[in-house]
Amino acid sequence: MALKESKKLEQANSYELVVTVDGETFEKALNTVYKKEVKKINVPGFRKGKAPRHVIEKMYGKEVFYDDAMQDCYPEALYNAAEEAGVKIVAVESIEVTEVENGFTFKANIIVEPDMEINNYLGIEVTKKSTEVTDELIDEEIEKVRDRNSRMVTVEDRPVANGDIAVIDFEGFVDGVAFDGGKAENYNLTIGSGNFIPGFEEQIIGHNTDEEFSINVKFPEEYQAEELAGKDAEFKIKLHEIKAKELPEVDDEFVKDVSEKETVAEYRDELKETIAARLADEAEKDKDNQIAEKLIELLEGEIPQAMYDNQVNEMVRDFEMRIRSQGIDMNTYLQYMGIDLDGLKKMYADEAKKRVQLRLALETISKKENIEVTDADLDEAYNKMAEAYKVDVETVKGAVPAETLSIDVKAEKALNMVKDSAVVK
Repeated sequence: MALKESKKLEQANSYELVVTVDGETFEKALNTVYKKEVKKINVPGFRKGKAPRHVIEKMYGKEVFYDDAMQDCYPEALYNAAEEAGVKIVAVESIEVTEVENGFTFKANIIVEPDMEINNYLGIEVTKKSTEVTDELIDEEIEKVRDRNSRMVTVEDRPVANGDIAVIDFEGFVDGVAFDGGKAENYNLTIGSGNFIPGFEEQIIGHNTDEEFSINVKFPEEYQAEELAGKDAEFKIKLHEIKAKELPEVDDEFVKDVSEKETVAEYRDELKETIAARLADEAEKDKDNQIAEKLIELLEGEIPQAMYDNQVNEMVRDFEMRIRSQGIDMNTYLQYMGIDLDGLKKMYADEAKKRVQLRLALETISKKENIEVTDADLDEAYNKMAEAYKVDVETVKGAVPAETLSIDVKAEKALNMVKDSAVVK
């Protein structure tokens, strides 16, 4: 297989490659396809799957296996040709076979990774996010723990307030006629949750246990049930019970229940350390985000849409693998979310764009700075991946080629260089 001709086209990042696949390679591909397809072909005088290749070619034409064999040859032929031309293929727009003789020749129009430029990436100014642990932050954390350890108790000495759970019967009417789905008994409604249509929950506030009353609301114009959209409705309500959240007192007994500490003071000290670590981590991530945004802003060049599309598709594939590992089918998930595959791709579009731009920025920096990757760098990266995925190093090496990992390590080195040079204000 060899590159016969390489030509840059007028469209940005577009090339035309003319590639020749030698006769020996094509013959091997033809034989592979024959062995795969012969099982499906019936030829008079032969048992199914036993007809010789030359008999099938005589019966159906010598080109009978050409298309499949050529399809098998394209990936490696294009990869080698692109490498020889000094470009990386992002997408293949078209392939046209131009000659079939002792092998074959084809012409491919491809989209390639762009040549980008970036300057002024050292000494980027970033704003430091506060890592001060205040008493207010500790109090907020304690309140969260109190809330998680709360219990619901029946309230009998006051009316419904925001945050309560009201246990109600309700039935809805439009123009005096009850409508489907508008009735329930002993329904636990959290007041202030926003789960019901606007105005419903607010009108429960102030009523007492065993009280019967009516409320009036208007369905939103874009309500999912079209027959109710925009219409006025009356709901008849019976309030059975009011339940409120009872929070535990913050004392030494509470501390012993929720932690390994003995006293409130010890618990506050522990929380201070935990919050400090969290704030430090958040500050570092914020610094990384500021640097990434600046690098994207500094990047110059035209990025083909195909690179964004490829990244979106990769993110969708990764997501599908994750939910399948949890026993969830992609179609089931999409139906539950009320979106289609295109809708899911749109959700990933912005993040995909940022990832592509940042990767190109870091690759461009690594080239400008002549960043090298040593065997020790690769070993360290493989060990980290093995530890993260809880598999042995050889398994990781079999799944991730050194060439691919080297690109990631170079990008990481470039990012660390930029981070180390950043000026924190």
